[in-house]
Amino acid sequence: MGREPLKLGMVGGGEGAFIGDVHRIAARIDDRFELVSGVFSSTPEKSRRSGRELGISEDRLYEDFEVMAKAEAARSDGIDVVAIVTPNHMHFGPAKTFLEAGIHVICDKPMTLNWHEAEALAVVAQTSGKQFMLTHNYTGYPMIREAKRLIADGDLGHLRIVNVEYIQGWLAAGNVGKQAAWRIDPKQAGIGGCLGDIGTHAFQLAEWVTKCRALELSANLQTFGDGRTLDDNADIRLRFENDVVGNIWASQVAIGQENGLRLRVIGTEGAIEWHQEQPNHLWLDKLDQPRQRLTRGGAGFRDQARIPAGHPEGFLEGFASLYRDFADVIQMGNQANDLPGIEDGLRGLRFIEQSVTSNQNMNAWLAL
Repeated sequence: MGREPLKLGMVGGGEGAFIGDVHRIAARIDDRFELVSGVFSSTPEKSRRSGRELGISEDRLYEDFEVMAKAEAARSDGIDVVAIVTPNHMHFGPAKTFLEAGIHVICDKPMTLNWHEAEALAVVAQTSGKQFMLTHNYTGYPMIREAKRLIADGDLGHLRIVNVEYIQGWLAAGNVGKQAAWRIDPKQAGIGGCLGDIGTHAFQLAEWVTKCRALELSANLQTFGDGRTLDDNADIRLRFENDVVGNIWASQVAIGQENGLRLRVIGTEGAIEWHQEQPNHLWLDKLDQPRQRLTRGGAGFRDQARIPAGHPEGFLEGFASLYRDFADVIQMGNQANDLPGIEDGLRGLRFIEQSVTSNQNMNAWLAL
């Protein structure tokens, strides 16, 4: 029971959209989903062309998400889940519409364009009775889940410091290509540039791994790129509950950096360090003991690895683990691994808006 593939629809992710392919691959890895319908572009012609290339039946290629939600909800073989993989300004409308139509939702982060939309969507999700997952994909990495377990088990003692870097250099040379265009446009991205795109990943990861809520922040944002109005570099100080302090550095103008997500957590008895570009390794330092390198699939590793030790497991598999776990939630009521959802979405939007406000007010400390 519960192993039949779920029928999946998609909004966005058509021609030239990087993240659409990522979601489609992730959905297929464990054979838990079958993509059967979609609106893949804001232009009907492009949407149909994308759908045909993906092998979608003509009668399940739609011109807009509202028509799609109504039609799929009325079908006996209609979709169980929809994946929303559009720019930020097109998250709220589809998510609300499909939840109200009785269809589970998978949504890219940040959850919505702004805080007001996030609050409204939270109400819809609660009253709909349907499941909502936000694809903070790094929570699906095995060694991040192991880091969370180590902290929960008390291996680091009382936590003191949380430090997250997420640094890239792809916007250092200018506003190039489709992927840059919407990310630097406030109408599509919201009030946070780098902050919303990758800063929210860093913030969510800090809270998710430590299970400590950030209480206050002080933000210093910069816009280095010519002609930009949104931040492309952010330095944010954080005060967490239980007297834990932290810092986030997020940048998309750090020349030479590719996808430099790094997490450090330091306690009274030990520390952990993880680098996304070497995802199979987690460094563990215990007080007055030699440094240990834990490996995904290595001896004593508790989480179930997908593939044998020594084989890389990373970005696509992280997304796939979220898709797999979400299928378990829908089909078997399994709430495994604290999947990111509405609460993470609300926290992410609050993080963006308070960071921008703090920066506008001489880096003032503001409550989260």
